[in-house]
Amino acid sequence: MVKVLNESLALANELRPVLLRISRLVRRESQELGVTAGQATLLSLIGAQPGISARELGDAERISAPGMSAHLERLEASGLIVRERGSDRRRVGVTLTAEGARVLRSVRRKRTAWLAERLNELTAEEREAIEAAIAPLARLLEPEQS
Repeated sequence: MVKVLNESLALANELRPVLLRISRLVRRESQELGVTAGQATLLSLIGAQPGISARELGDAERISAPGMSAHLERLEASGLIVRERGSDRRRVGVTLTAEGARVLRSVRRKRTAWLAERLNELTAEEREAIEAAIAPLARLLEPEQS
């Protein structure tokens, strides 16, 4: 058990900085499109769940309600989202505008192109190793089982 824990700690120490750097570089690609990485994340969440509330977005991103409201105001002022009252007049949902959906598609294309360029520089064996690692890495994102 101790050996497995030590191996996991060693692997985590090597993997963490690589994942963080890749994430930072991929996220940077959205800046040329006039949106921050955080705004691109919000657009993605809204696109995946049209009508999501500001509170739900705040919970998902661990941002306070006033902080999320400020983010949404900027996206709304940029014409990327709209806030609409639902049938329950107390609930306000957020959806992408056509421009917001276009920007989100552009961000995804740009980020994917950046990553594809880097992957193309690897050998076939290295790409196969990365492909084999996708499923185990995705499992790291699953909720903890208590």
